[in-house]
Amino acid sequence: MNKYFSILNNNLFSLARKDEVLITNFSGESSQFIRFNNAKIRQTGIVDDINFSITLISNNRKCSVSMTLKGLELDDKMLIESYLNKLREDIKNIPEDPFVVLPNFTNSTNEKYKGDLLSFENAADHLTPIMNGVDLTGIWASGKIFLGNANSLGLEHWFETETFSLDYSLINPSRKMVKACYAGTNWDQDNYEKYIIDSKKKLQLMDKDPVSIKPGEYRTYIEPMGVSDLIDMFSWGGVSEASIQQGDSSLIKLKNLEKKLSPCFSLMEDFSNGTVPRFNGMGEIAPEKLPLIVAGSLKNTLVSTRTEKEYNIKSNFASSDEGLRSPIMSTGNLKEEEILSKIDKGVYLSNLHYLNWSDKIGGRVTGMTRYACFWVENGEIVSPIENMRFDDTIYNIFGNNLEDSTNQLHLIPNVGTYDGRNSGGIYCPGIMLSKFSLTL
Repeated sequence: MNKYFSILNNNLFSLARKDEVLITNFSGESSQFIRFNNAKIRQTGIVDDINFSITLISNNRKCSVSMTLKGLELDDKMLIESYLNKLREDIKNIPEDPFVVLPNFTNSTNEKYKGDLLSFENAADHLTPIMNGVDLTGIWASGKIFLGNANSLGLEHWFETETFSLDYSLINPSRKMVKACYAGTNWDQDNYEKYIIDSKKKLQLMDKDPVSIKPGEYRTYIEPMGVSDLIDMFSWGGVSEASIQQGDSSLIKLKNLEKKLSPCFSLMEDFSNGTVPRFNGMGEIAPEKLPLIVAGSLKNTLVSTRTEKEYNIKSNFASSDEGLRSPIMSTGNLKEEEILSKIDKGVYLSNLHYLNWSDKIGGRVTGMTRYACFWVENGEIVSPIENMRFDDTIYNIFGNNLEDSTNQLHLIPNVGTYDGRNSGGIYCPGIMLSKFSLTL
């Protein structure tokens, strides 16, 4: 695919006019998908997919188009050329953009990360035995993901990686569920089986009658999957410099030193794990590691080159939406086997859902508990709890009320497949809170 990308680029860029700059982005996969229902394989197949986009910049105007390719050189070249001609017509009707950014010519890159995955032929034999005795519904996705970026100035980037994920729910006869996702780049059969067994143990606890707890503040532990949803909120008008400049960031009070997060909380962008490329859609290369929040203080924001041009703030080559691409949260000292005893009396939350800002400027986020969430007394799980809404601020969750984090990181992958299998994810621990606000 790398060579094919170059062939298509060479043909397209030979057509560029003097007043035009062309940018191409290439993405695709060679993946195995297996759909499970009631722990049985219901559908399986291999997906080979290629998507191609062209951005035309001319006379301070910018226009883009994307398409799916066949993988047949002559057909794809003709399709790409036809879309270039359409862009040239469309761009005439677009107003000038005072903050349009032209790509730079820098060193090209080529990064390939080899994983240790189950073979397509033997995946089912490794996955299914441990599923016996339980209703498991989910999707297995495994294989190669590749992305490329190039421009008519001579730059070309290539990235490919191999990853897997099993995104699943376990369901008991009363339709109560435990949701989890096992993912990584190197398959470990023992670790996988332990992961499923842990989910099965949670499902047994879901057989107990749920208790309804009153709204209030409770001592709470949130598992990594729930923490990842909270960290994801930083991409929604949080660490974006443009959002801060425009006055609608949830971190404005942190930026203005009106608030501070816990010294236990640090967050950084770290591309060294090889699950997502450092280059963005403009072909710009982000630093391999960029500390964002260090011991509770805001050290850096994500700054795109467009924001640099508009607000005169030096870019660190963030993506155009200035969202997190490869975030890692710092670990703490809490051992996972000590979680229940440290809760003593309170709430254990495995999952959070439907998160949104209820007061973005105040950093207040709301959402629902769901699936395997439990009431704990005397350091033991008593029963599941009824679903509840929470409403609390990041200044409490990652600030005043954050007592500790677990001492292990977990990859919570981006399992979206709408435009193709997504790359990357969030590395984070679980967190122990002295109190967490459940509202109704």
